[in-house]
Amino acid sequence: MGDTPAADNALTDRLLRSWLRCRRKAWLDRHGNPAERRWTAHRNLLLDDQQRCFVALLPRKPGHGIAACAAGAEAVVGLRLKGLGPSGEPLEAHPPLLRRVKGQSRWGDFAYQPVLARQGRRTTREHQLPLALMALLLEQHQQGDVPSMLVLGGGGRRLEQERLHLSSGLRRQLSEGLRKLRSDLERPVPPPLAADRRKCSLCSWRVACNAVAAEEGHLSEVSGIGAKRREMLLELGIRGLSDLAAADPLQLAEQLQRFGDQHAEVAASLVAQARAQRDGRVERLDASAALPELQDCPGVMLYDIESDPDARHDFLHGFLVLPRTKSGNWDLASLAYHPILALAEHGEARCWLRLQRLLNRYRGWPILHYGETESLALRRMAERQGAAEAEVLQLRQRLVDVHARVRHHWRLPLASYGLKAVAVWQGFQWSQAGVDGARALLWWRQWQGEGPDRRGTRHGLRWIFDYNRDDCLATWAVADWLLEQDQASGS
Repeated sequence: MGDTPAADNALTDRLLRSWLRCRRKAWLDRHGNPAERRWTAHRNLLLDDQQRCFVALLPRKPGHGIAACAAGAEAVVGLRLKGLGPSGEPLEAHPPLLRRVKGQSRWGDFAYQPVLARQGRRTTREHQLPLALMALLLEQHQQGDVPSMLVLGGGGRRLEQERLHLSSGLRRQLSEGLRKLRSDLERPVPPPLAADRRKCSLCSWRVACNAVAAEEGHLSEVSGIGAKRREMLLELGIRGLSDLAAADPLQLAEQLQRFGDQHAEVAASLVAQARAQRDGRVERLDASAALPELQDCPGVMLYDIESDPDARHDFLHGFLVLPRTKSGNWDLASLAYHPILALAEHGEARCWLRLQRLLNRYRGWPILHYGETESLALRRMAERQGAAEAEVLQLRQRLVDVHARVRHHWRLPLASYGLKAVAVWQGFQWSQAGVDGARALLWWRQWQGEGPDRRGTRHGLRWIFDYNRDDCLATWAVADWLLEQDQASGS
């Protein structure tokens, strides 16, 4: 379940998984320059989920290697399977876990099934085909059928089990996938960039591919263009950012009309965005004040959440309190950070009580956040905890989405209007290099350990707080820029 392929030319479960995510990734895993790889927390989170699932599944520690299989161990790890594929190609797989089941094998009246832990809420081809490859090689190794395969989900928090069978249809899919993988790996140059690059932030090759995308003027570099809209533009002969910037907005709207009114309606803004990025131009879209709530307020609260999406748990509500001086200036010297952890053993009611106390201490102060996540989470928690309708309404009125205000009032020369892109454009730098939400989640899980009595060190918690505080400061950096533009224009 890692990214490093085998040293020889065998097709492996790891390469197959990479190829299913992105054809280019598989090619780079085998042929790319290792110096261009970047560490990502995604693999560590996957391994953490796997460990939690296996611990929840197994009553005892698994055996190791071929000797454990011969001894009929209930579970086995550390086995490397090698064999030949449907077309005689060399294959290799490293099943993270084998579990003993009813059946027949060369070891006796039992067999083994491969077990895989998945992230996310459903089993996809990314899980099915590598698991099928493990089962195919396991059949050869144990000289008997694999009765079923097992997919685990939930990271041990709510263990889910799904059994799959190595059906004839899945065998055909595996054979076709291996054929295409082999063909891609034999290419002298890597396959094109992925059409949908939203998952690229999870990839160890993201920096190298981002550089290629910027150099090529890839359409995915234009804010507002996803995989489907990119295919529409390619069909119309618009190959990249420069083509889109040179397009006539009215003509493009007419051409996009056949794909639906919603696409025709955004034609002008797509062309304008491409031109802004091509020319490095900042354009004001609305002359009114972007943040009128801040004109007479005594201070602001900057709000950012850290979450574990698989557990559906917002584990940290971070607030940065920024008051005003008597003269009306922002008192940056008096910034105060208030982290509120939502521990499972304390329950949501306790978390909501602490949030209420903090919010009431600064009653009436606007709460700035970036994106809708924080607003939705806070309001839904208030409703679940039985807050009065008036309190929820007051909360709604205090919450100000800085991201929405940026998009409404300005067109920026950026491929993304996300917090990191806009804040860095304004010169803001996070105090911890290379940290993102996935890294913070990994630190959280490591700190959580196996329960309240077995927590990790406080260093990880401090790193999470520092990252969250920086996100709040980055939100202020963007809000402060909006205020400066309003002041410069007299809005």
